[in-house]
This record gives sequence, C-alpha cells and structure tokens, in this order.
Amino acid sequence: MTDVINSVFQGRSLLREADFTPEEVQYFVDFGIHLKAMQKKGIPHKYLEGKNIALLFEKTSTRTRAAFTTSAIELGAHPEYLGKDDIQLGVKESIEDTAKVLGSMFDGIEFRGYKQADVEELSKFAGVPVWNGLTDEWHPTQMIADFMTVKEHFGHLKGITLSFVGDGRNNMANSLLVTGSMLGVNIHIVAPKELHPHQDVVDIAQKFAENSGAQILITDDIQAGVKGANVVYTDVWVSMGENGWDERVKLLKPYQVNMDMLKMTEMPDDELIFLHCLPAFHDTHTRQGAEIFAKYGISEMEVTDEVFRSKYAHQFEQAENRKHSIKAIMAATLGNLFIPSVPPMEN
Repeated sequence: MTDVINSVFQGRSLLREADFTPEEVQYFVDFGIHLKAMQKKGIPHKYLEGKNIALLFEKTSTRTRAAFTTSAIELGAHPEYLGKDDIQLGVKESIEDTAKVLGSMFDGIEFRGYKQADVEELSKFAGVPVWNGLTDEWHPTQMIADFMTVKEHFGHLKGITLSFVGDGRNNMANSLLVTGSMLGVNIHIVAPKELHPHQDVVDIAQKFAENSGAQILITDDIQAGVKGANVVYTDVWVSMGENGWDERVKLLKPYQVNMDMLKMTEMPDDELIFLHCLPAFHDTHTRQGAEIFAKYGISEMEVTDEVFRSKYAHQFEQAENRKHSIKAIMAATLGNLFIPSVPPMEN
C-alpha cells in the first residue's frame, strides 16, 4: 500500500470503456485474471478493508448484483443494495442530491439503470468512484469479464476475431465494438441493416482500431460475418425495458446462433467458442420463454439449446468472470494500490 498519488487508477470512475486507455483496459483484464488465481489459491486480497459500497439498481440483475456483492465482500468491503424502491433517485430527489448524499456515506457507488446520462451525473457529483453496471448505451464491467474469458481460452487477445450476432445497436454491441477495437480484437457486428450500430459508436471504435490494428466489419451477411470467427457472441433480442417483440422476432430469427452458423465460421473446434452475457432464451423453462413460445411458436430464440449446452459454450465461465473483473475494477480504482503505470499492450 502507498499514497494515492502513485496510482493511475485511484479515484476514477468507470462509466464507459473509452474513459480509459487501451493499456488500462488491458490491465483490468490481466488484473482480473490475477485476482481470480489468488482466490482459487485461497490467498486473501482485502484491498478494500473497511470500505462501504453502494449498489444502486434501477434494473434488476442476477450476475451484476451477485458479482458486486461477492467482490466487495472478498475485498473486505461492505456492500449495501439499494433497489429502485429503496431510494428516491430521480423521483423525489434529484440525481445530483442523491449523489452528494451517497458520496458522503459510501466510498464507491455502482449504478445499473436505464440512462447513461444518469450514471454520468452520479459520477459528477458523488466525489467517489462510480462504476457503470449497465446502461442503455454501455456495459463496461461486462467487457472486462468477456475479454478475460477470451484471453483465458486463447492465451491472447490481439488478432482474435469476435462476431457479435443479433441486435447490433444495443449496449452490448456498442461495448464489444469499442472495447474489441481498443484491444486489437477484430470485431464483426452481424445484424440486419435496421439494427446496425449508430455511426458515432463506429467512429469511436474506428479511431481505436487505427492504432490497435483491429479490423471492423458491420454486415447483414451472416456467412461473411461469422467466417473466421474465434468467438461467436449473442445477446437477447429484446433488452430489459424494451418492447417490440413482433418486429425483433421477425428481424432476428434468421440470426439465431445454431450449429449451422458455427459451421459457417470454418474454424477448428479448438479455435472456436460461444459466449452469451446471459440471461439466454435457449428453451422454454422460464415464464417469459413460455410466453414467447405461446405467442410466436418458437422454443429457442437468440441461441439454440444445442449450442448453449455444447462443447463450444463458455458462457458460465464468462458469468463467473463477472466477479473477478469487477473485483479488479473496484480494487484498482478504490484500493489505493501501487500502480504508477500500466504495461504496454501485448503484441
């Protein structure tokens, strides 16, 4: 432990990936892998001993809530869950006022909600690190877990090709496009033209790609989009809080990840994995899955059960890595660690 001036991360918020340099994002990935190894070996790492962490959830969650809670505890901190019915955020009390109050009581704040502008306003007035657990535009904590999983499997990131198949303008597509381009990962967004990413997101990614060497492809051609992919990644067709199932099912049914699509990659088995940020509609064993089946007659949506349970599937390692990646983010930005600089990007 040393003084805060020796850390390039201390006190910083993670609101979107581009808030950090590519080298710093790579550091989060590698630090997450390191902390995971420490936990597996039973080595204590209570870098946040005595800290208090506020967990603000406008949107419900399984992985994000569980990951922040267990991460905080294993780092020695106390997490306090504050759901949408527990506080007056934006209802009876402004975000600015809430941020000032919580910032005076807590050492760090996680926010999972609808508007990117809200997490940015929290960060502006809280005076403590704020971490974006998901908004309508970005999902940065998910990205560290995703690229941890990729690096654990392949041993490197640069030169890997990841094809995201589905809604190309949602927060996951945005974050994968930008983060992959930062890390030298070739990113293919495979989606119907109506759901291609917005140009401002593409422009951000392209600037990073010019330096990292990443190749960007945005296409509605499924075969061209997944050919050569090491990672095939998908997400739910309709995000939480959205409507429009009729339109999405019609548009995205041809983009369902199935075994035929994996064969289109033309990759050997040991050079191909499937990822999903979860939850996944791969069967009808949920109430919403049953409702979709009753209305549309489809028992599988963005991914088939065959792929979801196949040897290619690594979504549960990816889910576990939410904890280790979030632990790395919180420790680096709040743990007063000695991090005077970050190593250069891998070749």
